[in-house]
Order: sequence, then structure tokens, then C-alpha cells
Amino acid sequence: MSITTKTGKIKGGEFLIKETEAEEIFIPEEWNEEQHLIAQSCKDFLQTEVYPKLDKIDSMEYPDLMPSLLKKTGQLGLLGTAIPEKYGGFFMDFNTNLLIAEGLGSSHSFIVAFSAHTGIGTTPILYFGTEEQKSKYLPKLASGELLSAYCLTEPDAGSDANAGKTKAILSEDKKYYLLNGQKMWITNGGFADILIVFAKIENDKYLSAFIVEKKFGGITMNPEEKKMGIKGSSTRQIFFNDCKVPVENLLGEREKGFKIALNILNIGRIKLAAATLGGSKVAIQKSIRYANERKQFGKSIGSFGAIKHKLGEMASRIYAVESAIYRTGQYIQDFYNELLDDNKADSDPAMSAIEEFAIECAILKVHGSEVLDAVVDEAVQIHGGMGFSAEGPIERGYRDSRINRIFEGTNEINRLVTIDMLLKRAMKGHLDLMSPALQVQKELTSIPELGSNGDTSLFATEKKILRNLKKAGLMVAGAAVQKLMHQLKEEQEILMHLAEILIEIYIAESAILRAEKSILLKGQKAGDPQITVSKIYLYRAVDIITKSAKETIYAFTDGDEQRMMLLGLKRFTKIDPYNLKEARRKIADIMLENNDYVI
Repeated sequence: MSITTKTGKIKGGEFLIKETEAEEIFIPEEWNEEQHLIAQSCKDFLQTEVYPKLDKIDSMEYPDLMPSLLKKTGQLGLLGTAIPEKYGGFFMDFNTNLLIAEGLGSSHSFIVAFSAHTGIGTTPILYFGTEEQKSKYLPKLASGELLSAYCLTEPDAGSDANAGKTKAILSEDKKYYLLNGQKMWITNGGFADILIVFAKIENDKYLSAFIVEKKFGGITMNPEEKKMGIKGSSTRQIFFNDCKVPVENLLGEREKGFKIALNILNIGRIKLAAATLGGSKVAIQKSIRYANERKQFGKSIGSFGAIKHKLGEMASRIYAVESAIYRTGQYIQDFYNELLDDNKADSDPAMSAIEEFAIECAILKVHGSEVLDAVVDEAVQIHGGMGFSAEGPIERGYRDSRINRIFEGTNEINRLVTIDMLLKRAMKGHLDLMSPALQVQKELTSIPELGSNGDTSLFATEKKILRNLKKAGLMVAGAAVQKLMHQLKEEQEILMHLAEILIEIYIAESAILRAEKSILLKGQKAGDPQITVSKIYLYRAVDIITKSAKETIYAFTDGDEQRMMLLGLKRFTKIDPYNLKEARRKIADIMLENNDYVI
């Protein structure tokens, strides 16, 4: 059976109101030979250069070690894969860049330094810099000759970045700005040559951005922060005291710094998700191998049902988030390609494409970081005492995982952002949420359909479940908007539950679509484990959506309205029994037999 691709752009957030076809998405089973080689080169680099030095990296007693490792990735070309060739890079497609983030994602503190340099430290210049700025800085950032950091957060300005107090005063001769202020939690701060700094010019209301070279002077730093995890990542407070920044180093337009920050964070969010995917895969791999090696009561612990349950659940969550990450990456690339062909982008087409899928980027940041947390937690449990020991292979990963729920905007902020963006797009007419929401309301008072609709395709049942889950989301969100109106923005608990529903719909749908397309590519027999693992995740999603929707309904309804919505929820979350115990055991047995994460 051949694979075809539908034409026409898919909009960000549209998954809630549109049924996506498997042929429309990219799946990891489609990686080409070059991409496999790139992924392997990342793994080889970690094996030879990073893993043997993890203790040295974490000790912070070798200040030149991390910069030297970053420069080595520059020599391998890994620092410039998002940079155009004219500026010394390789300009690879978006999913390949995500694959590199995944490939290096299990490197603990190193991936933090790498991501800070290639992402938030370089992309502001790449997407918002002048031609002169790009020509001056990008080739050296791509090679590793210059290393970078991103300076946004201040002591009194975290999530509310625009509350920052750092000031830039134009000199009398109008040749430079005098920069004064304080930044904190600056990754790579101890060794970065280039700083992307956000400050308000004079008495401006909004932030501007600057490219600041450390050699400009007027820059001092506090000692390295002592942290729970990612101990080898340089994290410093940085102080600017009459730092002279040439006027030509203003990045982008005056007072447009917040737009730069938001767009760059969107890229950082999806790349963080890819990195957490890499960490999750290594954690489950170590768990599988330990489960095969560790003997208790005369047999391997992997033969016990409790361990198989953990491994099967870990695998389903990894598979599902991986499916969503590369689905989104291809959406971004396709949107970019169309804008480039049509020359329709208001600004850089790459930024327009990233902004279009900001909802999905926020979803993936939240979900990817929480999957990694869950996977490393279970990995510690599978390893038992050895998992808790600093001499074992898991303890560092457990500690290092925790920061990802705070990086790139806390998961709470990102949950609120997903719903805020979705509703704003609906109000602007970019997404028609009202029509399907009203249709769902009509359906609540209609007689439910009985029996099959005649669709006997492989995933007909699962797709019907997904359609109904979307109806449940539209029902609850639509009612909340109608009932609470402007007050809704203050009801953060409700918004968080709505975000949870949105997240689970996207992740579960991505897993089912991947399994379907994989079967189209490889045949049903080869794709059978993917059917199983995607169904495991779908049942998990139904449970989470049901709970979140119930709590939301309880929060703002009562009486007949509440009873009707609960009946509607029961209808929309109906799912036939499925032996999840046997499904998890099946997936665990496959992985234990292969001694690796293999689906």
C-alpha cells in the first residue's frame, strides 16, 4: 500500500477540531540513511567524549572541560546544523535538528550547555539579526570559536519577563548603550563569549535585545550556583555595570525583545522535548538490561509481572511522546517550506512556522519533561538500592531530570499558555472552535449512535475514541468559556485541567497515527508491537482526560447542567475493555528478549 501526502497547510492547534490522516504525518520509521548516521555520530560522541568524563564534568573542577567538549561538537558540525551554509553551517531540516537533540539528550549537563548554545544562545541572531550581525557572529558560533548564553531572567522577573529592571541608556554621542542590571540562572554564563541580553532602553515600556560580547567589559559574575542536578552546567548570576554595547549590536527592533524571547522559547521547548526523549530512551535501556541481569529468587527480575508492568508503561509513554515530537517537527518544516515557496511570511518564514505551532511546542515541553521524570523514577525503582546509589547508572539521571519541568517556562506556565493561545486564535478567527463546540452541545441532547458505522479498518475503533475525546474537550472548554467568560483567565486550576485534556488528545492521537502509518510502510505483522503500545497509551489518555474533565465540570457547574455534562462525558469517554496487563507484558517481553528498547 503506497503512502501519499495531502496538500494544504495544517494549522497549529487544529488537531482538536480536525481528524488527521496517518499519511499526513512524519514518523521516526521514515528516517533516511543520512539521518541514521547523524544519530549514530551523536551516540558515538557521547560514548567516547562525554560519558567517561561525567564525574569530572559534574565536579566543576575543570572549567575548560565543557567549553572544550562544545568546541569538539563544533568540529563535528553539530553546532551549525540549523545555520545556513553561507554563515558556515549545514542548514539541516527541522526534524534532523530535533534528532540531534535527542541523540545528545542523555548527556546530562552537556546537553544543557549544548542546547543553550545552539538554541537560545544562537537562534536570536539567526532569526532576528541584521545581515552584518549574522555574518559577524554565526560562523564563529557554528564552529565553536565563540560560545553563547541567553540572559533574560532576573531576581524579580521570572515568568513575567517584561518586569525586568536591566536598563540600557544611549550615550550622548549615540554610538553605544550603557547597560546596567543583573541577570540570574544564566546557563553557560561562566564561559560564554556572547550574551543575548534583554533590557529596557531608557524609559521604554517593553524589552529590547542586545548582542553583548564579554570583552566589552563592565561584566562581573557571582560564583557558580550549587544545584540539585545538572551540576556540570555552568550557571551564574551576571552583573552589567556600565557595559558599553555598540548601537549596531541592538538585536531586532527596539521594544521587540519580548517577541524575540517568546519565539526563541518556542524553539527551545520542542528541542527540550527531543532531548528528554533521548534521556528517556537511555533510562529504559539501562532498566531493561538491569532487569535481565539482576537475579532474585533464582530468576531475573525481568520475569516478574511488577517489573514488566513498569517497562511496558515506560515504553508506551516514550513511544507516544516520540510520535508527537516528530509529527510536530515535520509540521513546522512543511509550514516553513510553503511560506518560502509562497513568499507569504511577514517575517522570517522559520519564525512564522515556529510561532504557528507554539501550542504544540508547549504541549511537548510539558509532556516530554514529565515522561522523562516518570521514566527515570521507575528506572530508580527497578534498580532498587543500586538506583539510589551515586555509584549506580541511574541516580545522576534522576537528579538531572528535574530541571526540565522548570526550563523554558515552568510546566504550569506552559499549560496555561496552551489554552491561552488556543482561545486567542479562536477569538481572532484563526481557528474555528465555536462551530464544533456548538455541534457537540447539540449532540448532547441527541440520541447516541448505536453499533458500528460500517468502518472496519484497522484503527477504526481507536479513531472513533479519539473523535469522542475531542468532543469531550470541546464540550468542557466550550462550557467553561460560556459560563466563566473573562473570569476564566483567573481560574488557573480549570485552565490546567483543560490543558491536560488538550495534551493527552494530541499525544494519544500521535501514537495511533504513527502505528497506522508504520503498518502502511512495513505491514501489519511488523507493526503489531506498535499497535499494542499505542493502545496502551490511548487507554492511559482516556483515564487522564476523564479525570481532568470531571474535575473541571465539578468546578463550575451544578444541578441539571452538571448532570447533563457528566452524562455527555461518560458517552464521549466510553472505551471497550482491553487487557492492559497482557499488553504491557507483551511489550516488556519484546524488549527483554532484545535487551533494548525496541518497539
